[in-house]
Amino acid sequence: MIGIPILSHILPSLEIIRELVSRGHRVTYANDPAVADLITATGAEFVPCTSLLPVADDNWPDDPIDIQNLFLDNAVQALPQLRYAYGQDRAELYLYDIGAYAARALAEAQDRPLLQLSPTFVAWQGFDQDVTAALRQLPGAEAYRTRFARWLVDCGASTLDVDAFSGPPSRALALIPRVMQPHADRVDTDTVTFVGPCFDLRPEAESWTRPADVQNVLLISLGSAYTRRPEFYRRCLAAFGELPGWHVILSIGKHTDATELGDIPHNVEVHSWVPQRAILERADAFVTHAGMGGCGEGLLAGVPMIAVPQAAEQFINADRLVELGVARRIDTQDAPAENLRAALHDLVHDAEVAARSARLRADARVEGGTRRAADLIENTLNRALATH
Repeated sequence: MIGIPILSHILPSLEIIRELVSRGHRVTYANDPAVADLITATGAEFVPCTSLLPVADDNWPDDPIDIQNLFLDNAVQALPQLRYAYGQDRAELYLYDIGAYAARALAEAQDRPLLQLSPTFVAWQGFDQDVTAALRQLPGAEAYRTRFARWLVDCGASTLDVDAFSGPPSRALALIPRVMQPHADRVDTDTVTFVGPCFDLRPEAESWTRPADVQNVLLISLGSAYTRRPEFYRRCLAAFGELPGWHVILSIGKHTDATELGDIPHNVEVHSWVPQRAILERADAFVTHAGMGGCGEGLLAGVPMIAVPQAAEQFINADRLVELGVARRIDTQDAPAENLRAALHDLVHDAEVAARSARLRADARVEGGTRRAADLIENTLNRALATH
């Protein structure tokens, strides 16, 4: 497995890696040393591959072309590291994250099979016209594409077209509920399989005990990135603090200090990290940034959601949750306490929202998750071994 050190890209596939190790496979995982502990906990062999991505300080640029250049820069400097690690120890199958371009370049240069594990939605038929064409018109796009094309030639990749290389792979597992995929009816199901969110199968997996004396539990989390939002957290405290019958768990991430929030109401717990899925299984509502991981966990738990998107595809995800009838979208600038409180009241007192949440929960669980993903990877591996 070759990945990038963004938690929202690592966490969705970790349990697949753990499952493959438990089935007796030798699994190596190349990523930045900053996330080594997450990887070694699965039993995989950690392969250091330093990253240039601005994960430590969460200092991402706003311009989409600047972001694309960051990922290309990261691939350029990662490829020599991967060649050193895998030059004499070639994998029978390379798994790779959607943002790990160097992984695909390595596998193509070595003529090895590869399988993408996508933590977010995948490209659909017509994606070039719907999305890529607009990106091409942005300032700096042509220079970026020229540099990318030159790198593909220099690194020995067999796919030299930039759109084809960074677009749909020959085989992918989408680790998301199919209902979250834009234009799902236009996704090539011969190359992409939706397996849904993949979670820990072990009996001793993390747990959370719901307080015995509370009527309702609300979880508030903006995920692992874009969490430096003290003003929003203060609005949440104003909205839900002292709300009769509600126990509130507020996850603020590592970029906000709890002292910035002022007085904490007695019914609110504040943490830098929480066992999110375990809490959601016993929660009654979820305020989420609508990252794909949070959306998947919310749907799998069957809880109504207040979607407060912060960046990137989260706005698309938030709108999709609203379309599905299980969420309200409130943008940060439109999130005074009264709006947040009204959205919570409307969601939890709507019988149709409850019914739709239950149906989508059942649908998400039949997609197969971790075991199905591991089965499909083994099938791909066996076919690769049979042809080499």
